[in-house]
Amino acid sequence: MQNDAKKIFLNTVFWGFVLWLVGYVLGIVFFALVPKEQIGYFVMPLGIAFTLWVLWKKIHREELMCYFGLGIIWTVMAIVLDYLFNVKLFHLTDYYKPDVYLYYVLTFVLPVAFGWYRFKVNKGQ
Repeated sequence: MQNDAKKIFLNTVFWGFVLWLVGYVLGIVFFALVPKEQIGYFVMPLGIAFTLWVLWKKIHREELMCYFGLGIIWTVMAIVLDYLFNVKLFHLTDYYKPDVYLYYVLTFVLPVAFGWYRFKVNKGQ
C-alpha cells in the first residue's frame, strides 16, 4: 500500500512539473511572438486544454478529496517554480499580474472541478 501512495505522489509531482514546464516553454515561445503583457492570455487556453487532457487520461484517483490534494500540490509547485525560474532567474519585477493570478486559481480549480465532475456528475449516470 505504501508503494502505491509513493507512485501516486510521484505521478502527481511528475504531471505537475510537466504541466508547469509546458506553460513555461510556451511562455518563452510566445515571448518572441506577442507583447509580453499578453503572453499569459495566449498560453492559458493551451494550458487549460493540456491540463484537462492530463486529468482525463493520466490522473485517476480513488476519492474526490484526492483531486483537492492534487490541486494544492500543483498550485504550490506552480508558485514555487514560477518564482524560481521567472522572478529570480530572469529578475522579473513585474511578473505577478492578473493573468498569473488567474493561472494559479485555475491550477487549483481545474483538478477539483474535474474530480467533482468525475465523482459526482459522471457517477450519477
